[in-house]
Amino acid sequence: MQKVLIANRGEIALRIVRSCREAGIQTVGAYASVDKDLLHLKYADEIVCVSRDDYLCRENIIAAAQVSGCDAIHPGYGFLAEDAEFCRMVEEEGLTFIGPTSQQIAEMGDKIRARETFEKLGLNPVPGSGGEVLDLDAATKIAQDIGYPMLIKAAFGGGGRGIRVVTSETQFVEAFAEAKAEAESAFGDGAVYIEKFLDNARHIEVQILGDGEGNAIHLGTRECSVQRRQQKVIEEAPAPNIDADQIDALCARAVAAVAKFHYRNAGTLEFLYQDDEFYFLEMNTRIQVEHPVTEAVTGRDLIGLQLQTADEGRMSLTQDEICIRGCAIECRVNAEDDQYRPSPGLVSNVTFPGGAGVRVDSHLYAGYAVPHQFDSLVAKLISWDSDRSGAIRKMNRMLGEFQVDGIASNKSKLVEVINHRKFLQGMINTRFLDQLSE
Repeated sequence: MQKVLIANRGEIALRIVRSCREAGIQTVGAYASVDKDLLHLKYADEIVCVSRDDYLCRENIIAAAQVSGCDAIHPGYGFLAEDAEFCRMVEEEGLTFIGPTSQQIAEMGDKIRARETFEKLGLNPVPGSGGEVLDLDAATKIAQDIGYPMLIKAAFGGGGRGIRVVTSETQFVEAFAEAKAEAESAFGDGAVYIEKFLDNARHIEVQILGDGEGNAIHLGTRECSVQRRQQKVIEEAPAPNIDADQIDALCARAVAAVAKFHYRNAGTLEFLYQDDEFYFLEMNTRIQVEHPVTEAVTGRDLIGLQLQTADEGRMSLTQDEICIRGCAIECRVNAEDDQYRPSPGLVSNVTFPGGAGVRVDSHLYAGYAVPHQFDSLVAKLISWDSDRSGAIRKMNRMLGEFQVDGIASNKSKLVEVINHRKFLQGMINTRFLDQLSE
């Protein structure tokens, strides 16, 4: 692999440029014209404009890779990262897609199929309909069998869209119609299914890496329960306050499942944990936003491992070489005000924290204009220490040092969360942040 086109923007694009440079791989930064001042474009070997204001133009991106002499495309996360059709097009043009196969993306992108696949491979899904719910009559019967509260969920897509929590029978008809309509609008497919809503669950992830030949390893767990409307805000590794034997068993089952699936490259298995049971939720077939906390506790470059696996078709690591040390916490800094409204604008000044065990992934700089067209994530602050309490204290300091002027941010909300008694005790669930805001 000699040259990689980066089909993304923001902090993840900069992150990929850095790993490619360390690996001796040239980079081409694909960008939208409204994004011409992105930081990673200053460090990429070449840049090419592919659109006016989006990163979903499959044909343009592939053409840019071909014209610039790239032999691979890294999709990052979001946008086309889990687009099976884009992956198929890349494969058909003889380019390397740095990720799984198009077939694997398609199978995992359909959450109903993903549940069925991994149930056959030994993982226990959240109790639910077991398939698409086609009409209101069938949905009503399933709802009566499952009982309230429950979730109506889109079979495709993500980001919290096409999901409705239903707590009583009187809400069901309206919620079912809304979920189907939102799924159709957002993802082009109105298919939905029903799951039991676990009201005291934690969101636990297992980071895995596979070579596509039936070999796989895990790089530990992450706690992702601090989320607002199914959007993660704070993550940490490893997941705290869960018995080590339970964690070991979960990771072993996850590795066995993806190995049987012959999964290729980096991926994440997501679970809900309640009443000492892990329930399979879904698989993300890409690098995660929160991957830095795993890098911090393992000392491994996940982007670098993606590049190597895609290039060589094998993994350079064995499970015995993966060691989890200390605790890492990530806070996502979003350009939004106290009411969670986006806050685009010109950054007049930005000051990042520093010191031992401190990492910042951000594309911000003084003079950069945050556009309104894209996600509001502008920085990720990552703290590492030998234990969880130390990582929390360090994050407190980091948030105190972090300053951005010209745009609003959620910094005060992050400070509030990490100093909350329940967070300090590690006694949180997926409803924690929403309840805090009520």
